[in-house]
Amino acid sequence: MFVAASTGSFADVPFDDACRQLADLEYDRIELWMSEAGEHLKPSEVAADPERFYGHYRELTRLTPVAICLEEEVARETFVELARAAKLFRITQITLPAGPLGTPFNTAIDRLRTLLAVANENGIRLSIKTRIGHLTEDPHTAVELCQAVRGLGLTLDPSHYLCGPNRGRPYDQVFPHVYHVHLRDSTSDSVQVPVGLGEIDYSRLIAQLRRQGYDQALSVDLIADQLDPNTRPLEMRKLRMLLETLI
Repeated sequence: MFVAASTGSFADVPFDDACRQLADLEYDRIELWMSEAGEHLKPSEVAADPERFYGHYRELTRLTPVAICLEEEVARETFVELARAAKLFRITQITLPAGPLGTPFNTAIDRLRTLLAVANENGIRLSIKTRIGHLTEDPHTAVELCQAVRGLGLTLDPSHYLCGPNRGRPYDQVFPHVYHVHLRDSTSDSVQVPVGLGEIDYSRLIAQLRRQGYDQALSVDLIADQLDPNTRPLEMRKLRMLLETLI
Protein backbone atom coordinates (compact mmCIF):
# COMPACT_ATOMS: atom_id res chain seq x y z
CA MET A 1 0.00 0.00 0.00
CA PHE A 2 1.02 3.59 -0.54
CA VAL A 3 -0.39 7.04 0.23
CA ALA A 4 -1.68 9.32 -2.52
CA ALA A 5 -3.80 12.47 -2.57
CA SER A 6 -6.86 13.35 -4.60
CA THR A 7 -6.72 16.68 -6.39
CA GLY A 8 -10.37 16.91 -5.32
CA SER A 9 -9.05 17.99 -1.93
CA PHE A 10 -8.32 21.25 -3.80
CA ALA A 11 -11.46 21.28 -5.92
CA ASP A 12 -11.92 24.99 -5.17
CA VAL A 13 -8.73 26.01 -6.99
CA PRO A 14 -7.50 25.45 -10.57
CA PHE A 15 -5.98 22.05 -11.28
CA ASP A 16 -2.49 23.44 -11.89
CA ASP A 17 -2.50 25.18 -8.49
CA ALA A 18 -3.73 22.00 -6.81
CA CYS A 19 -0.78 20.04 -8.23
CA ARG A 20 1.72 22.64 -7.03
CA GLN A 21 0.26 22.66 -3.53
CA LEU A 22 0.26 18.86 -3.30
CA ALA A 23 3.91 18.81 -4.34
CA ASP A 24 4.67 21.39 -1.63
CA LEU A 25 2.91 19.11 0.89
CA GLU A 26 5.35 16.32 -0.06
CA TYR A 27 2.89 14.04 -1.80
CA ASP A 28 4.47 12.23 -4.74
CA ARG A 29 1.44 10.34 -6.09
CA ILE A 30 -1.96 11.81 -6.85
CA GLU A 31 -5.44 10.95 -8.04
CA LEU A 32 -6.87 13.09 -10.84
CA TRP A 33 -10.33 14.25 -9.72
CA MET A 34 -12.58 15.44 -12.54
CA SER A 35 -15.90 17.27 -12.51
CA GLU A 36 -17.81 19.37 -15.01
CA ALA A 37 -18.78 21.70 -12.15
CA GLY A 38 -16.31 24.48 -11.40
CA GLU A 39 -12.96 25.13 -13.07
CA HIS A 40 -10.76 22.43 -11.53
CA LEU A 41 -10.43 19.67 -14.15
CA LYS A 42 -13.29 18.88 -16.52
CA PRO A 43 -13.59 15.39 -18.02
CA SER A 44 -14.92 16.89 -21.26
CA GLU A 45 -11.78 19.00 -21.68
CA VAL A 46 -9.43 16.08 -21.00
CA ALA A 47 -11.44 13.85 -23.35
CA ALA A 48 -11.36 16.48 -26.11
CA ASP A 49 -7.58 16.07 -26.49
CA PRO A 50 -5.94 13.48 -24.22
CA GLU A 51 -2.50 13.95 -25.80
CA ARG A 52 -2.56 17.69 -25.18
CA PHE A 53 -3.54 17.19 -21.54
CA TYR A 54 -0.78 14.62 -21.13
CA GLY A 55 1.81 17.01 -22.53
CA HIS A 56 0.62 19.88 -20.35
CA TYR A 57 0.70 17.69 -17.24
CA ARG A 58 4.24 16.52 -17.90
CA GLU A 59 5.38 20.13 -18.18
CA LEU A 60 3.47 21.10 -15.04
CA THR A 61 4.65 18.58 -12.45
CA ARG A 62 6.58 15.42 -11.69
CA LEU A 63 3.82 14.04 -9.49
CA THR A 64 2.85 10.50 -10.52
CA PRO A 65 -0.88 10.09 -11.29
CA VAL A 66 -2.15 6.73 -10.04
CA ALA A 67 -5.92 6.97 -10.49
CA ILE A 68 -8.79 8.97 -11.97
CA CYS A 69 -12.01 9.78 -10.11
CA LEU A 70 -15.08 11.04 -11.98
CA GLU A 71 -17.49 13.03 -9.84
CA GLU A 72 -20.40 12.66 -12.26
CA GLU A 73 -21.54 10.12 -14.82
CA VAL A 74 -20.07 10.57 -18.31
CA ALA A 75 -21.15 9.40 -21.73
CA ARG A 76 -19.50 6.31 -23.19
CA GLU A 77 -17.77 8.42 -25.84
CA THR A 78 -16.22 10.63 -23.17
CA PHE A 79 -15.18 7.60 -21.14
CA VAL A 80 -13.44 6.08 -24.17
CA GLU A 81 -11.23 9.17 -24.45
CA LEU A 82 -10.60 9.30 -20.70
CA ALA A 83 -9.46 5.68 -20.87
CA ARG A 84 -7.05 6.72 -23.62
CA ALA A 85 -5.72 9.47 -21.36
CA ALA A 86 -5.31 6.97 -18.52
CA LYS A 87 -3.35 4.69 -20.82
CA LEU A 88 -0.99 7.53 -21.73
CA PHE A 89 -0.27 8.06 -18.03
CA ARG A 90 -0.15 4.31 -17.32
CA ILE A 91 -3.02 4.82 -14.88
CA THR A 92 -4.81 1.55 -14.16
CA GLN A 93 -7.64 2.71 -11.87
CA ILE A 94 -10.78 4.76 -12.62
CA THR A 95 -13.58 5.47 -10.13
CA LEU A 96 -17.15 6.21 -11.22
CA PRO A 97 -20.28 7.21 -9.30
CA ALA A 98 -22.62 4.25 -8.84
CA GLY A 99 -25.74 6.14 -9.82
CA PRO A 100 -28.15 7.99 -7.51
CA LEU A 101 -30.65 6.22 -5.29
CA GLY A 102 -33.72 5.33 -7.31
CA THR A 103 -31.75 4.27 -10.37
CA PRO A 104 -33.21 0.95 -11.56
CA PHE A 105 -30.78 -1.85 -10.74
CA ASN A 106 -30.79 -3.23 -14.29
CA THR A 107 -30.17 0.22 -15.74
CA ALA A 108 -27.14 0.65 -13.50
CA ILE A 109 -25.84 -2.80 -14.45
CA ASP A 110 -26.19 -2.15 -18.18
CA ARG A 111 -24.32 1.17 -17.90
CA LEU A 112 -21.53 -0.32 -15.81
CA ARG A 113 -21.08 -3.29 -18.11
CA THR A 114 -20.72 -0.96 -21.08
CA LEU A 115 -18.04 1.13 -19.38
CA LEU A 116 -16.27 -1.90 -17.92
CA ALA A 117 -15.84 -3.29 -21.43
CA VAL A 118 -14.04 -0.08 -22.42
CA ALA A 119 -11.89 -0.20 -19.28
CA ASN A 120 -10.96 -3.83 -19.90
CA GLU A 121 -9.84 -3.03 -23.45
CA ASN A 122 -7.39 -0.51 -21.98
CA GLY A 123 -6.13 -2.58 -19.06
CA ILE A 124 -7.90 -0.40 -16.49
CA ARG A 125 -9.65 -1.49 -13.29
CA LEU A 126 -13.08 0.11 -12.89
CA SER A 127 -14.72 0.75 -9.53
CA ILE A 128 -17.76 2.54 -8.16
CA LYS A 129 -17.57 4.74 -5.07
CA THR A 130 -19.38 3.94 -1.82
CA ARG A 131 -21.37 7.10 -1.20
CA ILE A 132 -24.42 8.40 0.64
CA GLY A 133 -27.31 9.11 -1.74
CA HIS A 134 -26.08 6.56 -4.29
CA LEU A 135 -26.83 2.89 -4.86
CA THR A 136 -23.68 2.01 -2.92
CA GLU A 137 -24.78 3.72 0.31
CA ASP A 138 -25.94 0.24 1.37
CA PRO A 139 -22.99 -2.18 1.48
CA HIS A 140 -25.17 -5.15 0.48
CA THR A 141 -26.28 -3.37 -2.70
CA ALA A 142 -22.70 -2.33 -3.41
CA VAL A 143 -21.60 -5.97 -3.28
CA GLU A 144 -24.58 -7.05 -5.41
CA LEU A 145 -23.54 -4.60 -8.13
CA CYS A 146 -20.02 -6.04 -8.16
CA GLN A 147 -21.40 -9.56 -8.35
CA ALA A 148 -23.74 -8.64 -11.20
CA VAL A 149 -20.97 -6.90 -13.20
CA ARG A 150 -18.09 -9.36 -13.11
CA GLY A 151 -14.77 -7.51 -12.84
CA LEU A 152 -16.25 -4.35 -11.29
CA GLY A 153 -14.83 -3.21 -7.94
CA LEU A 154 -15.49 -0.65 -5.23
CA THR A 155 -13.76 2.53 -4.24
CA LEU A 156 -14.26 2.35 -0.48
CA ASP A 157 -15.00 5.63 1.29
CA PRO A 158 -15.57 4.51 4.91
CA SER A 159 -16.82 7.96 5.93
CA HIS A 160 -20.05 7.32 4.03
CA TYR A 161 -20.66 4.10 5.97
CA LEU A 162 -19.74 5.62 9.32
CA CYS A 163 -22.19 8.53 9.18
CA GLY A 164 -24.71 7.46 6.54
CA PRO A 165 -27.78 5.22 6.75
CA ASN A 166 -25.46 2.30 7.50
CA ARG A 167 -24.28 4.09 10.66
CA GLY A 168 -23.17 1.72 13.39
CA ARG A 169 -23.45 -1.39 11.27
CA PRO A 170 -20.54 -3.44 9.91
CA TYR A 171 -19.58 -3.32 6.25
CA ASP A 172 -16.91 -6.03 6.18
CA GLN A 173 -18.57 -7.68 3.18
CA VAL A 174 -17.27 -4.97 0.85
CA PHE A 175 -13.55 -5.58 1.49
CA PRO A 176 -13.08 -8.45 -0.99
CA HIS A 177 -14.31 -6.08 -3.73
CA VAL A 178 -12.18 -3.02 -2.89
CA TYR A 179 -10.03 -1.69 -5.76
CA HIS A 180 -9.31 1.79 -4.36
CA VAL A 181 -9.73 3.75 -1.10
CA HIS A 182 -10.66 7.36 -0.26
CA LEU A 183 -9.88 8.59 3.27
CA ARG A 184 -10.59 11.50 5.59
CA ASP A 185 -11.50 11.62 9.29
CA SER A 186 -15.20 11.48 10.16
CA THR A 187 -17.67 10.94 12.98
CA SER A 188 -21.11 9.36 13.03
CA ASP A 189 -22.54 12.89 12.72
CA SER A 190 -20.16 14.48 10.22
CA VAL A 191 -18.58 13.17 7.05
CA GLN A 192 -15.48 15.29 7.66
CA VAL A 193 -13.78 16.51 10.85
CA PRO A 194 -10.18 17.52 11.65
CA VAL A 195 -7.74 14.61 11.60
CA GLY A 196 -7.55 13.02 15.05
CA LEU A 197 -11.03 14.11 16.15
CA GLY A 198 -12.91 11.48 14.19
CA GLU A 199 -13.88 7.85 14.58
CA ILE A 200 -12.25 6.23 11.53
CA ASP A 201 -10.17 3.28 12.76
CA TYR A 202 -7.35 3.45 10.24
CA SER A 203 -5.40 0.58 11.79
CA ARG A 204 -8.33 -1.81 11.56
CA LEU A 205 -9.17 -0.62 8.05
CA ILE A 206 -5.63 -1.23 6.82
CA ALA A 207 -5.51 -4.63 8.52
CA GLN A 208 -8.72 -5.67 6.74
CA LEU A 209 -7.36 -4.49 3.41
CA ARG A 210 -4.14 -6.43 3.98
CA ARG A 211 -6.11 -9.60 4.66
CA GLN A 212 -7.58 -9.23 1.17
CA GLY A 213 -4.14 -8.70 -0.38
CA TYR A 214 -4.83 -5.05 -1.15
CA ASP A 215 -1.64 -3.28 -2.24
CA GLN A 216 -2.98 -0.17 -3.95
CA ALA A 217 -3.45 3.49 -2.97
CA LEU A 218 -4.84 5.02 0.19
CA SER A 219 -5.99 8.29 -1.32
CA VAL A 220 -6.39 11.30 0.97
CA ASP A 221 -9.66 12.82 -0.23
CA LEU A 222 -10.76 15.86 1.76
CA ILE A 223 -14.00 17.67 0.92
CA ALA A 224 -12.84 21.11 -0.18
CA ASP A 225 -16.07 23.03 0.48
CA GLN A 226 -16.22 21.72 4.06
CA LEU A 227 -12.71 22.83 4.94
CA ASP A 228 -11.08 26.13 5.82
CA PRO A 229 -8.43 26.69 3.11
CA ASN A 230 -6.09 28.04 5.79
CA THR A 231 -6.13 24.75 7.72
CA ARG A 232 -6.14 22.45 4.69
CA PRO A 233 -2.34 22.13 4.36
CA LEU A 234 -2.08 21.03 8.00
CA GLU A 235 -4.91 18.50 7.60
CA MET A 236 -3.34 17.09 4.44
CA ARG A 237 0.05 16.70 6.15
CA LYS A 238 -1.42 15.16 9.30
CA LEU A 239 -3.33 12.49 7.43
CA ARG A 240 -0.42 11.67 5.13
CA MET A 241 1.94 11.25 8.07
CA LEU A 242 -0.59 9.17 10.02
CA LEU A 243 -1.18 6.77 7.14
CA GLU A 244 2.52 6.46 6.39
CA THR A 245 3.18 5.34 9.98
CA LEU A 246 0.54 2.60 9.61
CA ILE A 247 1.73 1.10 6.35
